[in-house]
Amino acid sequence: MAIYGIINSIKGIINSINGIINAIEGTINSINCISNAIKGKINPINGIFNAPNGIFNSINGIFNAPYGIVKATNDINNAIYRIVKATNDINNAIYRIVKAKNDINNAIYEIVKATNDINNVIYGTVEAFKAIYSLNNSINVIVNVICGLNIFSKTT
Repeated sequence: MAIYGIINSIKGIINSINGIINAIEGTINSINCISNAIKGKINPINGIFNAPNGIFNSINGIFNAPYGIVKATNDINNAIYRIVKATNDINNAIYRIVKAKNDINNAIYEIVKATNDINNVIYGTVEAFKAIYSLNNSINVIVNVICGLNIFSKTT
């Protein structure tokens, strides 16, 4: 839509320039009208009185044409502003997507870290049970030694 606005604004500038050209032609025609009136080719009184109206209308056209150029320029500037704003919105959306991707990667990292912690707890628990089993075997050996000593002392 902004590109169409720029194209239409350029058309407006061209139309304004054409308006200036038409106004200049109107001025020339009005001067010719005065000249012709003086030469007597048309009703001299009407030509003399009507020619200044044509000159004033042409001058008004010249003064109004820059307004059209300014308006078209403003339309172009507004279209450029909308394009820049849309570009900024796209950049902001890309930034949010990248940030979300980073947040997902951080969450995955935390899950992996927590999984490693759980594995370490399980490994520690297994090692603790091995230690208890080893301690139990040691106690059984001590009990057997004591029992053996006790039996030995009764037999001697």
